[in-house]
Amino acid sequence: MNLIDLSSNLIKFKSISPKSAGSIEYIADLLKKKKFDCHMLEFGQKKIKNLYAEFSNGSGPNLCFAGHCDVVPPGDVKEWDSDPFDPLIKDGRIFGRGACDMKPAIAAFLFSTLKFLDDFKNVFNGTLSFLITADEEGDADFGTKKVVEWLEDNKFKIDFCIVGEPTNPNFLGEMIKIGRRGSLNGEIVIKGVQGHVAYPEKAKNPIDNVIKICNAIKLPLDKGSKYFQPSHLEITSIDVGNNVPNLIPSTAKIKFNIRFNDNHNSSDIKKMLKNRLDSVTKNYKLKTKTSGESFINNTKDLTQALISSIKRTVNKNPVLSTSGGTSDARFISKICPVLEFGLVGKSMHKINENSKIKDIEKLSQIYYEFIRNLFIEKKN
Repeated sequence: MNLIDLSSNLIKFKSISPKSAGSIEYIADLLKKKKFDCHMLEFGQKKIKNLYAEFSNGSGPNLCFAGHCDVVPPGDVKEWDSDPFDPLIKDGRIFGRGACDMKPAIAAFLFSTLKFLDDFKNVFNGTLSFLITADEEGDADFGTKKVVEWLEDNKFKIDFCIVGEPTNPNFLGEMIKIGRRGSLNGEIVIKGVQGHVAYPEKAKNPIDNVIKICNAIKLPLDKGSKYFQPSHLEITSIDVGNNVPNLIPSTAKIKFNIRFNDNHNSSDIKKMLKNRLDSVTKNYKLKTKTSGESFINNTKDLTQALISSIKRTVNKNPVLSTSGGTSDARFISKICPVLEFGLVGKSMHKINENSKIKDIEKLSQIYYEFIRNLFIEKKN
């Protein structure tokens, strides 16, 4: 099977998060035939599927490739030019849900790893492994987060990890993610007293404080740091649930998200929010959920091996960045150095999601060179 066939086969699985829909089982069967030790792991009431698979040959380091088979829903399929789960190859591109984020990247690191083992099995000293989840695009509570806990509980040690997220904004080789900002979601409920608009003195309108609160929490958080852009709070919803014009509502809700850098942790952010809210009113309730803390956890050897592979393959000098959203690297960073590098992300989550065939092939070559740099070039 060639690389593009493998990519196509993965896209065919209707693995809308958090369902594997057979995709992870397919990968496990492929790896078992190549003598990988495969652990199918299920977590949560819905028994969400995950895979940890490894091939060991000596006492050298364990390099893990991590990724997710789950995808976001396709939306209105009538807006697609083709069936989102029937991959279409046209004009040098492959189209389908997951064609960018991130099934061909999984195919690329599977293909390159198996090729490396065919070429260097007799001299290779170490472990090559895969961590594949079906729970990344949603809440991510029973995916990589739980696999990392399982790895620690069962004494599996990973030394380096590459996550195959689509990190490049415009062209392959443009950007490596060396860390990520933290993410915190919040909801503020402002209390008031319901009443008739003709008698405002008998009511208390919570909307009066909404603008003040928005202005208070939107103030700058910091000026950025060495590797991170400034932290940012974005208000995503303001709602009073009022369907009539003559009613003063009893409550108002504000929803927001904060992407924060390494000047803060989530505890600091919560204290800051409380102080700013208290400066406006005490009559509120605040709920928050932290999706992940900010992190940088990479090593010179890991980063340089990947940079060298990119330069050798596509003659690009990648930018080292911490921009963008969260990824499963936030969980993996707790146990080992981790980088993110994959395809061009322009079409991820969009109608007619796609990637260039040449980019998928070049990505697989980069991964192959990266493995060789770590295990063969370094040895020599």
